[in-house]
Amino acid sequence: MKATIVTIGDEILIGQIVDTNSGFIAKSLDRIGVEIHEMISISDSKQHILDTLAQLQNQVDLVIITGGLGPTKDDITKKTLCEYFGDTLVVNKDVEAHVIDLIERVMNRPASQMNKDQALVPSQCTVLHNKVGTAPGMWMKKENTVFISLPGVPYEMKYLVENEIIPKVIKEYKRPYIIHKTILTYGQGESLVAERIENWENNLPEFIKLAYLPSPGKVRLRLSARGTDKEFLEKKIEENVISLTKIIGDIIVGFEDSDTIEVVLGRLLTQQKKTLATAESCTGGKIAQVLTAVAGASNYFKGSVVSYATETKISVLGLSEALVKEHSVVSAQVAKEMAIAIKRLMKTDYAIATTGNAGPSKGDENAEIGTVFIALATPNEVIVEEFNFGQPREKVIDRTVNKGLEMLQKEILKNLL
Repeated sequence: MKATIVTIGDEILIGQIVDTNSGFIAKSLDRIGVEIHEMISISDSKQHILDTLAQLQNQVDLVIITGGLGPTKDDITKKTLCEYFGDTLVVNKDVEAHVIDLIERVMNRPASQMNKDQALVPSQCTVLHNKVGTAPGMWMKKENTVFISLPGVPYEMKYLVENEIIPKVIKEYKRPYIIHKTILTYGQGESLVAERIENWENNLPEFIKLAYLPSPGKVRLRLSARGTDKEFLEKKIEENVISLTKIIGDIIVGFEDSDTIEVVLGRLLTQQKKTLATAESCTGGKIAQVLTAVAGASNYFKGSVVSYATETKISVLGLSEALVKEHSVVSAQVAKEMAIAIKRLMKTDYAIATTGNAGPSKGDENAEIGTVFIALATPNEVIVEEFNFGQPREKVIDRTVNKGLEMLQKEILKNLL
C-alpha cells in the first residue's frame, strides 16, 4: 500500500515556514505498514492542485493533502476538490454546530459567517471530525485512490491523523508489516562504520534493508524489514542486531530514536546518583540545551555557565588572567581550569568544559578555525582532549557537543566495569 503526501502553500515554497506536517504523517503511516511513495509541496494555485491530483490518480492508494482549508479567501482546497470530483459544497450540520460552539463558548464571541463557512464540505466526502479546530478533514475516493484533505495547522492535523485517519486506514486496508530498529553509534564516521560492518551488511536477508543516517559525531543505523509475518520480522531484526553488536558494540550507545546519548547519559547519571554541570564557551550553552531537553534532567544536571567572553571566564569562573594570557583562551589549560571551576561552583560529580575557535574567521586567536579543547572533570581527575572539527561553524559546534557527551559516557561506563 502506497501513499503520497502533498502540502499546499506558497509559504512553504518560499521558505517562510518549515513543513513539519509531512514528517509526522509519514511516520504515522509507516508505523501501520503504509509505504510513503513521495512527498510533494505545491503552490496555492487551483490549476497546480488539479494537475497534481490528476497525476497521482491511480498511482498510489492514498493521497494526503494538508493546507488550504482555513476560512479566508486564499484557502481554495475545498473548492478545487469539488471541481476535481465534479461535486458541490454543502453545509454539514454537525460541523456547523461544532464551529459555532467552539467560537462562542471557547472564544467567547459570536461566530461570523466566515467561521460558519468552515462547515461547507463536498457532498460526496466522508467528514473527519476535527474536535480541536474548525476545519474538518475530508475523505474522498475516486477510482482506486483515496484523497484525504487535512488542515495545515499542525496540532489539528495531528489530531485528525491519530484519531481519524489511522484507525480508518487500519480498518479498511490490508497492509504489510514494516519493522524498524535504529542503532545509535557515536565516535566514528559513516565510512569507517561501513567498513567495519561490510561483511555483516552483505549477509543481511533480502527483506531487511540498512540505511546510514549520519550527523556530526554520530551515525544512526536503521534496519527496516517488510513482510506479512510480524513475529518473524521482529525475530530476524533482533538476530541481526545481536550479531551487529558483536562487531561494533564499542560505539553503540543506544537503540531507537528515543535512546539518544543524552537519554542514555541521563539514565546512567540517575542510576549512579551522580551530578553534572557544564562551562561552555564555543558551544554557547548547546550542551546544556541538549541535556535539559530530556525530561527529568533536573535530577542530575545542576546548571551551566556560558562563559563566552574571556572576562566571564575570569570574573564568574574565577580563572587566572595570567593563565589566560600565557596559554590563550583556546587552550588545554583554560579548558581544564574551566571544568574544575564549574565542578567546584556547582558542587557536582562531573563537569564538561568547552573552548575553541568555531569560526568563521580566525580573529585574534592563534588557534586554527575548528580547533576545540574539551575538558571532562570526573570525581578523580580531569581529562582534556584536543580536536580539529574543520568547518563550517555549525559543524564545529555540533561535533563539540557530541564529543563532549561521548567523553562523559565513556568515562561513566569505564567506571562501571
